[in-house]
Amino acid sequence: MGILKRFKDIMSSNVNAMLDKAEDPVKMVDQYLRDLESDMGKVKAETAAVMAEETRANRALKENEDEIAKMVSYAEKALMAGNESDAKAFLSKKAALEARRETLQQAADAASANAQQMRQMHDKLEKDITMLRERKQAIKSKMTVAKTQEKLNQIGSSYDSAQSKLAAFDRMEEKANRMMDEANAMAQLNTPKTEDAESLMDKYDDAPAADSAIDDELAAMKAKLGL
Repeated sequence: MGILKRFKDIMSSNVNAMLDKAEDPVKMVDQYLRDLESDMGKVKAETAAVMAEETRANRALKENEDEIAKMVSYAEKALMAGNESDAKAFLSKKAALEARRETLQQAADAASANAQQMRQMHDKLEKDITMLRERKQAIKSKMTVAKTQEKLNQIGSSYDSAQSKLAAFDRMEEKANRMMDEANAMAQLNTPKTEDAESLMDKYDDAPAADSAIDDELAAMKAKLGL
């Protein structure tokens, strides 16, 4: 019955603590389920054997009781037939059967108690395995969500890094544009100024006419002085 002790140890172990320490809870649950299912096969075999022993013990007890009732019936028939010695023989056999009945009853009670205990342990193990299978799915779902969240966190970090680099690129582009504008402005300042068409047109326009009176007076003055 060593399987019973191991079964009790398994069911009393702290599964949650084991899962907390596991690096991969899903793999841990898979292994734990494999161990329990292996034990389940052994428990089934042990339970079947104990239940068979219970059936055998109860059958032996029933056969003993039937034999006792039969001896009583034969003893009564012998007395009715006037054969007292035969009746005594049947009653003697009955006494021997009754002495054995006590042992058979004890064996049947023990077999029944063992079978009940094994059935309870079998049913609990079956229930716990079903529960673990359900928990396994829940754990897998949580692990999937956790891994997805982890990827999102990594993507978020990469996105933030990319945005930072894009912002730096924008700053560099703005600085380059500013430097180009300053260079163009400096080039304009260093280029000699050229006259525009309108100012050049003034050079070729006719000079405004001089005051004719002044010209006439200037000519008369030159003639007087002999110039």
